[in-house]
Amino acid sequence: MRVLFWIALIALVVFAVRSKLRAIAKRHDAQRDMSAKAQSSSREIEAMAQCAHCGMYFPASESVRADGLDYCSPGHVRLPPPKS
Repeated sequence: MRVLFWIALIALVVFAVRSKLRAIAKRHDAQRDMSAKAQSSSREIEAMAQCAHCGMYFPASESVRADGLDYCSPGHVRLPPPKS
């Protein structure tokens, strides 16, 4: 009877350790997948432009071009550039 108790206890410990190791491996895989997604979805560095009126820097893809100058908004296109 004593031998069966020890066998059952050892089997229970082995089962608990294997279960814990699987949970750790699953968590590690999930973190690796999340970091891979973050790296693949990160944007490339975009060129910046400076508004001809207010001097603010903003992404060049958002610029409003008029008369060869970049502006941060359509409202600033109508305004003259400030005198330096």
